[in-house]
Amino acid sequence: MAFDGIVTRAVTHDIQNKLKTGRVVKIHQPYATDLVMTIRANRKNYPLFLSVNPNFARFHLTDVKFQNPQEPPLFCMVLRKHLEGAVVESVKQTGLERVVTISFKGRNELGDVSYKKLILELMGRHSNLIFLDAENNVILESMKHIPPSLSQFRTVLPGQPYYNPPHMDKKNPLETEKEELLKAVDFNEGKMDKQLLNTFSGLSPQVIKEILYRSGFLNSDSLYKAFTEVMEPVKNHNYFPQMIAEENSESFSVIPLHYKSGEIRTFETVHDLLDGYFTNKAERDRVKQRAYDLERLLKNEYDKNKKKIKKLENTLKDADKAAEQQKYGELLTAHMHLVKPGQKEVQAVDYYDENQGKIIIPLNPQKSASANAQQYFKKYHKLKNSVKFVRKEIKDAKIEMDYFDRLMQQMELASTEDIEDIREELVQGGYLKKKVGRKKKKKQTKPMLDRYLSSSGIELYVGKNNKQNEYLTTRVSRQDDTWLHTKDIPGSHVLIRSTEPDEAAILEAANLAAYFSKSRMSGNVPVDYTLIRHVKKPNGAKPGYVTYDKQTTVYVTPDERLVEKLKENFKKQPSS
Repeated sequence: MAFDGIVTRAVTHDIQNKLKTGRVVKIHQPYATDLVMTIRANRKNYPLFLSVNPNFARFHLTDVKFQNPQEPPLFCMVLRKHLEGAVVESVKQTGLERVVTISFKGRNELGDVSYKKLILELMGRHSNLIFLDAENNVILESMKHIPPSLSQFRTVLPGQPYYNPPHMDKKNPLETEKEELLKAVDFNEGKMDKQLLNTFSGLSPQVIKEILYRSGFLNSDSLYKAFTEVMEPVKNHNYFPQMIAEENSESFSVIPLHYKSGEIRTFETVHDLLDGYFTNKAERDRVKQRAYDLERLLKNEYDKNKKKIKKLENTLKDADKAAEQQKYGELLTAHMHLVKPGQKEVQAVDYYDENQGKIIIPLNPQKSASANAQQYFKKYHKLKNSVKFVRKEIKDAKIEMDYFDRLMQQMELASTEDIEDIREELVQGGYLKKKVGRKKKKKQTKPMLDRYLSSSGIELYVGKNNKQNEYLTTRVSRQDDTWLHTKDIPGSHVLIRSTEPDEAAILEAANLAAYFSKSRMSGNVPVDYTLIRHVKKPNGAKPGYVTYDKQTTVYVTPDERLVEKLKENFKKQPSS
């Protein structure tokens, strides 16, 4: 479902109640399309997240922690200059449109009172966040600049006056009477969903389907009754945040949806719902954009080694013919008296055949019998010597394939920070050239591991890339800790921080290992566990590669809900 006008209304109402009279204390812009404003209200800090991401435009309070850039973007610096210390006066939605205005009262450099507005326009790929001088209605800065060359409707640039987005003349469904609704919909024309969509603001196709489902497509009276049933709780701010998981899709809503049949998961607040629905999807989208070149490189390297192995195996098959070349050479040596100049082949007795049958030996007519025999012996020695080399090349290529297979698996669940670790690893391995640019501050060298808490209170650690895996296994672990990994399947290293883990902790850690592996969509995944003392890293091995023994194998089916629960357990534990 899109972030429609009804969801916008639910978020706006709650934020208005919580943040009004609050003071802006921090402003960060973790990504080009995302902004986080921390607002202090009622002796509590509220992180307000605003995004104009083309695919995931939204706003809500969030518990997600973001990694901020070393240097804030221009938009962020402008907001800090004008809004840090300012007070939130109001948060208002324009009708039921996806346009929200946050008004601020602060003081300028001279100490005079000044009024500013932050206008969030949630319109898919046209979404924008625009900062205004409220007194003059002039744009001070915007997250996306829209020059006249890009839009014939309006210009969004610093110094320009602000105009409302076009096409905002639809009717507000919360203020619609029965006569207006019936004028907008003609049962005889059909396609009532399009009629409603083109007439009323803020209604997504999902909400319209719910209205039509409740109406039973009977008549105008049933339609008006269904329309009122859906709009009444929205008008009274009586929301029901829920996520619906169907067979091949997942959607969310703040009103009950009777036309959908799927597993329903409810949330305490609309903010929890939006955090739960969007966070991973938006992160995957960012990773996909940032890691496109890496994914292509990894696949190319994997395919290149796969082709190399096939070619080498063909060479190995040819090497199996070495004995035949030796045989031809020896038989030709014994039958040189039969060879006449210019012959293309000679028939000889096969002394290696117990029946002493005849064999045809191909010849080079331009060479003598002796030279032909020497050529066969030369091919024999060449093929014999190549076997050892080819087998080593095949072994090395398989190691490379396994390495890139592991990296491709890690990319599937990587965060933007994990991507940088993988990129750095490929640079160090010589697969990527180091980018030349300005010197940046030294990056934190200690990897950040994902941490979970079992139902019995035992800490569980997960490495999501080779750098983290190596750090977890060789630095964080203790000799009597339990280590887990999917059996013969690329995946994460998992550590149980306990000398005597119970069965529940082992199964939950195994579930983490299965979920963060190539087989997370499979059932009955084999996971090995052993003490860390039995895990070794061979000399010269690729990053993250280890061997282990004295393991026990358990079988689990990856459960995303369990993974989230274990993560939540860790967040809720009291800080030491």
